[in-house]
Amino acid sequence: MNQNKLLPSLVCGFGAAVLTTVPGVKNFACCLIVPTAAVISINLDHKINRSEFPIKAGQAILFGVMTGVFAALFSTFFDLLITYLTRTNDFIEALPQTEDFIKQYKLDSLLSETMIIFKQMSKDINSYGFSIFYAFAMLVSNLCVNVIFGMIGGITGMSFFNKRKTKI
Repeated sequence: MNQNKLLPSLVCGFGAAVLTTVPGVKNFACCLIVPTAAVISINLDHKINRSEFPIKAGQAILFGVMTGVFAALFSTFFDLLITYLTRTNDFIEALPQTEDFIKQYKLDSLLSETMIIFKQMSKDINSYGFSIFYAFAMLVSNLCVNVIFGMIGGITGMSFFNKRKTKI
């Protein structure tokens, strides 16, 4: 993939990542922002390269995947940067409720090791502003979710632009 093919995905992935760091908007990151960024990425590619229609499914999926990957990388970076600067995040805020939930439903024996890891992650974030396990978990989670929804956005964009082009 040459630079002109990669640039729309990079720009749209970065834009999606910036939007996912905004409180309140981040709730729509997976199901709305990343697919929309993939659609915009396909549109930008066609405007830059003056590509021909119809858009092929493989090309649409590739743009969706690349947009999702860039969105995941940048959003993980931004989340880790904000966590480092503030030494807190949504994970730390939700940990006490998670612990109460586990105790309420008597899941202590099943999830005791998990809670130990979660508490260590919380302690590391509070102390140093960074936890390697938290960073890894965020990256893997963001990659899985954003790539899947990026592919959905790519296919949706392909369908939309191909239908629109046939009507003209």
